[in-house]
Amino acid sequence: MSGIGGGRKARLGVIGGSGLYRMDGFANAEELRIETPFGTPSSPVLVGEIGPTRVAFLARHGPSHTILPTEINYRANVWALKSLGVEFVLAVSAVGSLAERIHPLDVVVPDQMFDRTRHRPDTFFGDGIAAHVSLADPVCGDLAGRLGTAARAAGATVHEGGTYVCMEGPQFSTRAESRFYRGLGASVIGMTNMQEARLCREAELCFASMALVTDYDCWKTDEEPVSVEQIVDRLHVNANRAQDAVRTLAGDLPVDRRCGCADALRFAIITPRAAWPPATVERLGPLLARHA
Repeated sequence: MSGIGGGRKARLGVIGGSGLYRMDGFANAEELRIETPFGTPSSPVLVGEIGPTRVAFLARHGPSHTILPTEINYRANVWALKSLGVEFVLAVSAVGSLAERIHPLDVVVPDQMFDRTRHRPDTFFGDGIAAHVSLADPVCGDLAGRLGTAARAAGATVHEGGTYVCMEGPQFSTRAESRFYRGLGASVIGMTNMQEARLCREAELCFASMALVTDYDCWKTDEEPVSVEQIVDRLHVNANRAQDAVRTLAGDLPVDRRCGCADALRFAIITPRAAWPPATVERLGPLLARHA
């Protein structure tokens, strides 16, 4: 399957991270293999119904967690969700805590991000069309508020607001790096959300992150440094809460989007319409359709 497909197929897109490789409880589910102008997404997209809402689920690391954070085809993932008619994107991610008050198994719904990645394509534009969207507030405030409510309903201790540091990985932080990020006042550290936030803004999608805390990174000297074993032990609890929160969020989406996310490209494209290369226009069809 390629392109937009036959009509709107989903309204909420969920990008599952470590430990969340599938969504349970979908009604009338179908698995779609979507090809995009940017290549193949990380996994087939499972589309189904949660109550009255059509939801699309994609596993960012692949169904068997075979894809490193740097290897993720972020553009294909977001483009696939956009092509299905998605308006809201929830990114679920395992993170380390950078604050004493944020404990393992807590949930953080960040409102800011700090980019420390180096090797990742993170824009749909170029090839003859220049665009500069605002990323001052990279998270949709309305969606984040609804997510916080949904996560609390799932039984989680929720911290609303805070900064997500996105590091390159795949190695975990050095102690010096971890202490540096704490000094910035950041809340959590992960390896995936920054590119998703950037691309969702360019695609005029509302984006929010459900950061599931598994550890204290390595700054906390009275704790063992973060390890895969430690993370895996806590992923099952986090994944169950995440699924519960998604089900609640799916029933609480606004009828109409009134945030700036829905119109992020209106004044962002600098290249005059007459100069847009036809091949680039064709490739970016779902993104440019409202502005062509």
